[in-house]
Amino acid sequence: MKHARKTSTRTRVVIGGTVAGAVALGTFAVVNANAGSAGATAVVADAVGGNLQESTHLTLEAATKAAQATLDAAKKENQRVSVAVVDRNGNTILTLRGDGAGPQAYESAVKKAYTAVSWNAPTSELAKRLANAPTLKDIPGTLFLAGGAPVTAKGAPIAAIGVAGAPSGDLDEKFAQAGVAALGE
Repeated sequence: MKHARKTSTRTRVVIGGTVAGAVALGTFAVVNANAGSAGATAVVADAVGGNLQESTHLTLEAATKAAQATLDAAKKENQRVSVAVVDRNGNTILTLRGDGAGPQAYESAVKKAYTAVSWNAPTSELAKRLANAPTLKDIPGTLFLAGGAPVTAKGAPIAAIGVAGAPSGDLDEKFAQAGVAALGE
């Protein structure tokens, strides 16, 4: 017959303190809410002292829908592209390499999406800014070529879509905009 080990006083104090801390933080709440047809998830967090804030993010499901709509738009025009969707912080949510897309397209799509979300503007518009601020192109991870489009909610960027591989940036951006439009459906 086995005997249960007696828990030390120190262990009981640590466990009790941890439980008391968890109860005290019981006012902390995290709530996921669907933010409309864009498929954004609002994460609402509230803690004692107001140290957290609300943030809106694109769901993986919505990002996948947008990326597939982008590839479909390119396929209709017989273009072989790669597409990347990044979140508000420029982190890649997903990438899709279309059949026959060139090896450079993958990385270029990610950089275009990152650039678009960083400035909340299409990369075609940002490329025009290089005339007045040529050092913008020196910022790591950016690519100032047409093909990136921001995704916004209430005027603020929550994600971006980047496309690369078509013969022109204008086509890349057209396909990225098709992905953005799919989020509004």
